[in-house]
Amino acid sequence: MTADMNLDHKKNPSGKKGRASSIDEYVGARLRQRRTLLGMSQEKLADAVGITFQQIQKYENGANRVSAGRLYEFSNILEVPVNFFYENMQSMNEKVGAMGMAESGQAGFETQEDLVNRKETIDLIRTYYQIENEEQRKDLLKMIKTMVKNMQTA
Repeated sequence: MTADMNLDHKKNPSGKKGRASSIDEYVGARLRQRRTLLGMSQEKLADAVGITFQQIQKYENGANRVSAGRLYEFSNILEVPVNFFYENMQSMNEKVGAMGMAESGQAGFETQEDLVNRKETIDLIRTYYQIENEEQRKDLLKMIKTMVKNMQTA
């Protein structure tokens, strides 16, 4: 991460050191997103790193911080680079900051990140990649884009 990333570094409500912050919540949400996309249970991920599934829940909810070493383990198991857990964090923080809390997800505003985390979206992606033939996948995507285009012109 660059030094100029002015992310939500607010002190935690308790003001105590070592408590999770909004950055930890974001990392936890990305952890949950990737685990879910792979169809992996909290129990399976926990077993892979030698912790309890309750600890995974705490990480995913942002209640506990994920250490650098643990994040590296997760990146290997979930087959993503470590920076995956921080991707788009700055832009998401800027959007919420610009909108204010009243317009953020807390008030029914659905961000692109919210859409990606929906069960329906994850099921669609998983099913799409189960189509082994690349040409068929591309044809399906083309068909969906055509349907959307036709709906917009109707």
